[in-house]
Order: sequence, then C-alpha cells, then structure tokens
Amino acid sequence: MEKYVIARHEDGSVVCVSDIHRVLLMMMKDLDALLRKHHIPYWLVGGSALGAVRHGGFIPWDDDMDIGMLRKDYERFLRVALHELDDKYVFQCFETDERFLPCVPAKLILKGTHIKEYNTLLKNKCPYGDGLFIDIFVLDEMSDRIAKDLPRRIWSAAMMAGIVLLENLHYNPKALKRHFIRYAKRYGKKYEGSGMIGFALTWCFNSMIHPVRYPHNSVFPLQYVPFEDTKLPIPKDPHVMLNVEVSPDHMNYPPIAEQKPKHIKDAYL
Repeated sequence: MEKYVIARHEDGSVVCVSDIHRVLLMMMKDLDALLRKHHIPYWLVGGSALGAVRHGGFIPWDDDMDIGMLRKDYERFLRVALHELDDKYVFQCFETDERFLPCVPAKLILKGTHIKEYNTLLKNKCPYGDGLFIDIFVLDEMSDRIAKDLPRRIWSAAMMAGIVLLENLHYNPKALKRHFIRYAKRYGKKYEGSGMIGFALTWCFNSMIHPVRYPHNSVFPLQYVPFEDTKLPIPKDPHVMLNVEVSPDHMNYPPIAEQKPKHIKDAYL
C-alpha cells in the first residue's frame, strides 16, 4: 500500500511508512530484549504510546519510534547494557560522543540505513547520524509545582538555544553542553521523591507553561500491551501521559490533512 509514501527514487523504488515501521519494529524488538535482560524499565512515549493504545501498533502515518526511561535507568543502560548491542547498531548520546546534541533524545541507530529529516536545525553530526533511529527520552524528577520550576526551564531553554546556534555556526560548545546536562541532573536530584517526572529541562521544545510532566505513580507498574506482532510496555495509565504529550483529545483521529508522516522526507533502507 502506498498511501503514506516517504519517497520515490529514480530507480522506481518507493519507500512507504509501512517500510519504516517494519525496520523500526525489528529494532524495537532487539532493544526490548536487551533492556528486559538487564531489568531496565522503559515505556513507549508520544506517538508510539498513542499507537499502542489507539491502534494496537504504529499509528499508520507515524514515521518514528519514541521510548522513555528514568535517568537512573538510563545511566544503568549506559553502564551495563550498551556494550551488548549487536554490531548492526550504534548508540549515540553526549555521554558517548561529545559531537552529539544533548538537547535531543539519545538515539539507537541502525547501520546501513539512511534518512533525510525535515528538521535540519538539529542535525546529528555524529557518524551514522543519518541512519534510521529510535529516540530514547530521559525523564528526571520534577517539582510538583509548574510555576516553581519555570525559571529553571527558561534558563535551560536559553542554553539549548545557544547550543543549537553555535552548532549551526559549525562550533561544538562542549563546555556548554556539559553544563546543560549537569543542570538537568542537579534539578532532578533536588526534587527526588516529588512524585512528578518529565523531561522539561532536556527537551525544551514544549510550552514553558505546559511542560511534559506527569505523576510517577501513573507510570508504574508498567504494562506490556500488544504492539503489531509483539508486546511493548506503556504506563499503567497511559492516558495521563498522553493528555500532556499529545492532547486531551488524543483518542480521536486528527483531520485527514494531518494524517501524514512529519519527520522523514527520504529514506534508503
């Protein structure tokens, strides 16, 4: 079916969203097996979680895959699980390569694939940076009051803007990147046990007034639900998260005009 076409190549080949899904699902099964082996909890977020809840798999027109995990679990992944990845993958984050942008999610990338994204401002300058990937969002604990942590979000967003500007001027601001990550870690440590989690200080593309944050107890214990031909984890009450990450109207389909891939404009798989 060519309903959601990503690209048509000169040799006559066509890449559809379903082709992207096929490869992402294979990648996700490998990642899930590795994380489960080491008892590292994670869950689907954003459109991937909405796909699990509303479609039992991928949203038919969605062209990416997103998961999230708490920072303590992410750091354990870096220590114990990362080294067991199959050679067909490369894992990228600032901790493994200081050319990486720390204000975007860490990425599991499949070697031998190539994509072009619509967003060129946040271009990944690491090796294999143009490969098909799974986004891994890191969630920190947060204040239970939105207004209380607003100044910190503003400062973090300002640092992010500086990092992106300097990157696009072909300069790697390593010291600023390190400070950006330390700032988020200190913030999460300060509010340890608050009962709220989110990625407001490391993903500043959401509203300052309505950051991505939701109760810790709406996530755990996780539940594995059907996702295409396998099962993947989502929060205990996924609608609490989806109300914030997507919209309170997330169970209804968007208008037809918005049912189209939004991230990838070309792909070679």
